[in-house]
Amino acid sequence: MDPYLLEAAINGLLLAGVLALLALGLNLIFGVIDVVWIAYADLVMCGMYTVYWLFAQFGWPLPIAFAAAILEVAALGALVHLLIIAPILSSAPINQLLATGGLLYFLQSFATLIFSTDFRNIGLRLPIIEIGGLYISYARLLAFAVALAGAVVLYWFLRRTYVGTAIRAIAQDREIVGLMGVDQRRIYLVTSAIGGALAGLGACLLALQYDVHPFIGNTFGPLIFMICVLGGSAT
Repeated sequence: MDPYLLEAAINGLLLAGVLALLALGLNLIFGVIDVVWIAYADLVMCGMYTVYWLFAQFGWPLPIAFAAAILEVAALGALVHLLIIAPILSSAPINQLLATGGLLYFLQSFATLIFSTDFRNIGLRLPIIEIGGLYISYARLLAFAVALAGAVVLYWFLRRTYVGTAIRAIAQDREIVGLMGVDQRRIYLVTSAIGGALAGLGACLLALQYDVHPFIGNTFGPLIFMICVLGGSAT
């Protein structure tokens, strides 16, 4: 095989691990709440800006900046559910799509107003690994490993905890779960926060590899949705 093609395939596969993590978050929200968040990739943009400002501008240690970004986007996910999704949960699906689509344009416009359209980089230079004449991005290798660990932790949470069991049960039959005493509104809120946390983690991993700008969600959003369509809904 052409070494350049093999190198591109490996680096693409490593990036796909991060996109799969983001697709897990979006798919979890869709499978449980039955609402597609058009603006999900723009939550990632918010997390990337948080990492940039805390690490590159204010000098916070990178792990603390990452933790703050994850918590911030998790809180943003819960806030989106409370303020936008919950009031229209029983309305027609087109209204839900319009609401989250409006959020997408709001976040992009707000980020443009505050940060301008300049491309910003956290300024962290990670080495390139050479293996048998192939050059592999260490940032992508690290991001893939963290994304895989995040997916494993999510799997453990959904399989081994009460809240995780409730989330899976609602995804399978929300009516029966309500009759068994599970607070559906609380589970919806927790699910939105978890989806936001996964978006925040993905933002941290992408910030190692890409510049952030207000429209970076347009780059990864379609890919995330395609993964969800090909992978199917969460159960």
